[in-house]
Amino acid sequence: MHVTAIIAAAGSGSRLGAPIPKQLLDVGGRSILARSVAAFDTHPAISEVIVVTPALLMDSEAFASIGRTQHDVRLVAGGARRQDSVANAFDRVTEGADVVLIHDAARPFVSAETISRTIEAAARHGAAIAAIEVRDTIKRVDRDVVVETVPRESIFLAQTPQGFRRHVLAAAIAVGRSGVDATDEAALAERAGHAVHVVRGEPANVKITTEDDLAAARRHVTAATAGRVGTGYDLHRLVDGRRLVLAGVTIPSPRGALGHSDADVVCHAVTDAILGAATLGDIGRHFPDTDARWKGASSIALLRHAVALVAAERFEIANVDVTVILESPRIKDHIEPMRVGLAGALGIEPARVSIKGKTNEGVDAVGRGEAIAAHAVALLRDTR
Repeated sequence: MHVTAIIAAAGSGSRLGAPIPKQLLDVGGRSILARSVAAFDTHPAISEVIVVTPALLMDSEAFASIGRTQHDVRLVAGGARRQDSVANAFDRVTEGADVVLIHDAARPFVSAETISRTIEAAARHGAAIAAIEVRDTIKRVDRDVVVETVPRESIFLAQTPQGFRRHVLAAAIAVGRSGVDATDEAALAERAGHAVHVVRGEPANVKITTEDDLAAARRHVTAATAGRVGTGYDLHRLVDGRRLVLAGVTIPSPRGALGHSDADVVCHAVTDAILGAATLGDIGRHFPDTDARWKGASSIALLRHAVALVAAERFEIANVDVTVILESPRIKDHIEPMRVGLAGALGIEPARVSIKGKTNEGVDAVGRGEAIAAHAVALLRDTR
C-alpha cells in the first residue's frame, strides 16, 4: 500500500509572536518541523513525504530545518488558507497513492502508533481522524450564561494525522475549491458526503500554538532527551576452527568464538545495550538460538535490525562504548576498522564509537584464554 504524508507547515504562527515561522523554532535541538517530518519519514508504512511551506521558505532554509531524511522530501508552496495549502500538496501526490495522511507540523510529538491507527482506519473506511475524548463537563454558553450541558460522551477533540483514501480526499478538495471554507479536510470530506471515522489519539500529541505551548514542549523534550542508558554483556567459548569476528571484522586468530551465529561478542553486547536502553528486551528475545534463521548469521546484520527496531520507537543512538576482554590475540591494530564497521551498523559517526581491548590478567576462563567477553554501554536519545 502506497501511503503519502502531507505535512502542513505553511502557516505563519502569528499567535506565537515569534520573529520566524513557529515551525522553524527550536525544540530540544531540532525544529518543530523537523520533529514532525521525522515522525512520518521514519514510519515503515510511509512511502513519500510532502511538506507545505510558506512561499518565502521555498529554499534551502526549509530543507536545512528538516535535516537529513530517509525519503526524498518534497517542498510545496502553501496557499492563502490551510485547505489551499493542502490542495497544492495533493496536486503533487503520486498518482498511485492509496492513502494520504495530512498532519499539522505544529504537532511534533505524534507517535508511530497513532499514525498506524489512522492509516489502517483510512484504508478500511475511506476517511479517519485521530481524536481524544473530552474529560471535563462541556457547557454551551451564551453571554456568560450556561444554556446547555452537552453530553461529553459525544464530544471529541480532533487531532492530526487525518487520513483518506485518495478518491475521498480528491472529493474533499474539490468541495474546498468550489468555495466552501473549512478548518480541516475532514470537514470537507463530510461536506462531500463521506463518513469520517475516529481513531484513538493521544494527549501527548499536542499542537504548539502559544508561548506556553512552546515552553511546555521544550520542557517535555528536555526531560525525554536527558538520555536512556543501556548495558550489554556477551561471552563465548573459544574453539579451534572458528573465525574470530569482532564488530564485523575478522581478526587473524587460530581460534574463534563458538556460537549459533558468527558469535561476534562486540555486536551482541551492543545489540543488548541499545535494546535495553529502549526497553525492547534483549538479543535472545529477537534472535533466539533456537531459530534456524540465525544459524551462522552475521551479527552486524542482526545489529542493524536492532537499530531499526530502536529507530521505530523514535530513539536515536548518541554513542556506544565497548570493552573487549581477550587474552590473545591483541586487538589494538584492528580497533579502527572495528569502530568504522560498528558505526556503520549503528548509523552514527565513528567518532561516537569507542572500543577498548583488555585482558583478564589470567583470572577465570577468559583469563586462561578459553573464552572471550565484551561489555557495552549505549546512550539513546528520545526524539519524540
